[in-house]
Amino acid sequence: MPAEADVVDAGSRDHVVVFYEDDHELAGRVTEYLLGAVRDGTAIVVATAAHRLSFSERLERAGIDLAAARRAGSYLELDAGETMRGFLIGDWPDPGSFWRVISPLIRQAAGRGEPVRIFGEMVALLWDAGLAEAAVEVEVLWNELARQHSFSLLCAYPAESVSGEHHLDALTEVCAAHVAVAGLPSDPGAAPVRPGR
Repeated sequence: MPAEADVVDAGSRDHVVVFYEDDHELAGRVTEYLLGAVRDGTAIVVATAAHRLSFSERLERAGIDLAAARRAGSYLELDAGETMRGFLIGDWPDPGSFWRVISPLIRQAAGRGEPVRIFGEMVALLWDAGLAEAAVEVEVLWNELARQHSFSLLCAYPAESVSGEHHLDALTEVCAAHVAVAGLPSDPGAAPVRPGR
């Protein structure tokens, strides 16, 4: 079983996954992850409206002036569902479309010469829609993009969604697409294997 990852210490090219029990835990982990990027680089959040609001509130309580960060381009927010619709063909991610949608955001952020941290939950939306293999493919596409651009990425899945023997193969693939795992699904029969690229 992999060691618990510290998402705050994710390196400049690390792709980390967190399995979370509830929205409170997710908001805490993501806020910790984004905090340094908003202060010293660029943070890109690709999430649902409710999660974007939760992260924003926590970042502001931590002393971040998000209005100024948004104006400066150091805090970018995108809707996960809308962004995903830009690269899905039917129920499958199209690699060329994924590149056209995501790459310009990263290129712009990386062009500032500062660290770039991305939080994304498009994969969780795909998984929850019954498209686990499409979620795995998006994880692979992120890794391909990371070969061209320097950024760290934190993905998140609700632990309950990925638990169960019927998800074991796809869950193993998800974990293998990441360099580190934070949290684990609650079903011990579905514990993921060691992550790695």
